[in-house]
Amino acid sequence: MFTLGLSGDTMLGRKVAERLERDPPAALFAEDLVTVAHEADLLVVNLECCISERGERWPDPAKPFFFRAPPRALDALALLGVGAVTLANNHALDYDVAALLDTLDLLDDAGIACVGAGQDLERARAPAELDVAGTRIAVVGLTDHPEDFAAGPSRPGVAHADLRSEVPEWVAATVGAVDADVVLVTPHWGPNMTAEPVSHVRRAAPAVVAAGATLVAGHSAHVFHGVRTLDRDGAPVPVLYDLGDFIDDYAVDPRLRNDHGLFWLLRLDGARPVRLEAVPIFLDYCYTRLARREEAAWIRRRFRDACAAMGTEATEEDGRLVVTW
Repeated sequence: MFTLGLSGDTMLGRKVAERLERDPPAALFAEDLVTVAHEADLLVVNLECCISERGERWPDPAKPFFFRAPPRALDALALLGVGAVTLANNHALDYDVAALLDTLDLLDDAGIACVGAGQDLERARAPAELDVAGTRIAVVGLTDHPEDFAAGPSRPGVAHADLRSEVPEWVAATVGAVDADVVLVTPHWGPNMTAEPVSHVRRAAPAVVAAGATLVAGHSAHVFHGVRTLDRDGAPVPVLYDLGDFIDDYAVDPRLRNDHGLFWLLRLDGARPVRLEAVPIFLDYCYTRLARREEAAWIRRRFRDACAAMGTEATEEDGRLVVTW
């Protein structure tokens, strides 16, 4: 049995970065949450920032937020046991090319695999292939925004895929060419602050599954979404439309409650997913812990309802939300 850990937007910049500069990485995460994270044989997160001490802000007068973490952020990722990150998102180039290249080098030096961004188009689109606990797993990262961050043949950037009309051929070709037990496709797709996946995200998921994904785990909304199970050749393929956020300093929407989240553990028997455990978490200001009683009750209600709307039953066991196949 192999356990894949997943968490969504992991933003270690801005005020989180300031806290990292003065406090140890353990000040960002409750000890019991770190213990849960260590249940994973491999933990994959969306790194929603660059890691660097260099760079100038991306020259877009309409861009409101810029996230850059100090090199000490690598210690925070190590504390959690992160083995791979995706940089395919709208913050990888917040401090331009110099900071992105630093991020790639620092992750490589730390032994953390990286997908979704690279020194050129080929490397930005390339999957990471890892052998963990005897399981071969490939991770493919892509983002549907912003287009001006896109890598070129000789230009650093992210793996951009315009999903609004159809899934680009390169995505299907990349996923289909992978030879691994588990193929995780992790897209940064759709707008912020949505309670459910938008239409182009719903359309893209089946195409990614048909190309060969074992699991689709998205992010971008800052709010967790429900789980849908698609079928490929008689095998279940879970689609986690949005993982929600993991740590940040963001303002809290009083209706969507982006401070109420989930940490995800997918148990696989070989290449087959058999059990998803979603652990309720609470994002305090620059600090994440396990959710407490009323917080967890709110998360359970919302997740069950979101899953039911997609034809999926979520139960509860020992405080965790469970989907089985």
